[in-house]
Amino acid sequence: MEQQIDTSNVLIDLNTRIRVLEEKNNLLREKVLIVNQNMVEEYKKLLQEIRTINSDVREIKEDVQNLRDMARHIIKESSNFARKDSVLVLEKYINIWNPMNFTTEQDVIKIMEHQKKR
Repeated sequence: MEQQIDTSNVLIDLNTRIRVLEEKNNLLREKVLIVNQNMVEEYKKLLQEIRTINSDVREIKEDVQNLRDMARHIIKESSNFARKDSVLVLEKYINIWNPMNFTTEQDVIKIMEHQKKR
């Protein structure tokens, strides 16, 4: 009888241990499932961020290329500008001629009318 009670106690103990292990196993499965779901969500977020970054990089590359093209154009156009020495020569001639002292047509007419009156 005592042996039967011991066997029964061992079976009850084993049954309890099996239940505890099954509960732990179920909890671990749930945790793994949650971790997997979180990983999938994070992967999707990272993938979207990578796409956004790639798009931004493409735009920046296009902007840099446009800036390079504009710089080349400005350099090309700057060759058409007058040089400093040319501007200085023009300034010298303008100062010699002194166009501010030129008379206008109306001034000449006034002078002629004034001369006629005399």
